Amino acid sequence: MIRVIPVLDLKAGCAVHAVRGQRASYRPVESVLASSADPLDLGRGLVEKLGARECYVADLDAIARSGGHAEAIRGLTALGLAIWLDAGTGTAADAARALRLGASRVIVGTETLSAPGDLESIAAAAGSGCVLSLDLREGRLLGGSPAVSELGPDDLVAVAWTAGIRTFIVLDLARVGSGEGPQLGAAARLRRSFSEAEIAIGGGVRDHADLDALARAGFQAALVGTALHRGIITSLRAGPPA
Repeated sequence: MIRVIPVLDLKAGCAVHAVRGQRASYRPVESVLASSADPLDLGRGLVEKLGARECYVADLDAIARSGGHAEAIRGLTALGLAIWLDAGTGTAADAARALRLGASRVIVGTETLSAPGDLESIAAAAGSGCVLSLDLREGRLLGGSPAVSELGPDDLVAVAWTAGIRTFIVLDLARVGSGEGPQLGAAARLRRSFSEAEIAIGGGVRDHADLDALARAGFQAALVGTALHRGIITSLRAGPPA
């Protein structure tokens, strides 16, 4: 089985429809789960209509260092959702702030990570809830500096593993909201090399057939936004046993 982790991308006070990582063009999401793009309305929809217990939240303003959604994040945790929070964490201080906001999982995205060596202090601050997100575009690793992007996914995961990180997201931004299906090249290599890792796939998950395929490939979770908002995926547990 594979579990579906609902995604809320937050920008300028509302949840937005993410398409291919082109953030300047993101617009408020239209969803079968709520009548507005208000994050708390959508959070209630996830809980009441789908029985959600966790949610991946990308605070795009925090990632861009142009603001943040602290109140909305606290409100989502008050609904009983365990929040996987991507808010631009790149230092131990950032990780501590995410925990203060109520994050259950602290996401370290490679696009905002400046130095691989920082993973040790970040993991120490975040504890067992630390997650490394391999942020890709068409299979190429995005990094907050050349020291990260030039290291490559496999070598960076090895550094993270040594730092104590056991959960990873493989997210291809070029596939987000595209309806083209997930890109699994880097994820498949990671699965083979780190058999004990918890791996979540993000970007392009279209339907239950994709979820079945991910489960058969041995992945534990899938980040899903568009297919939930459109009512295409209607269950948060799917697929045959991995």
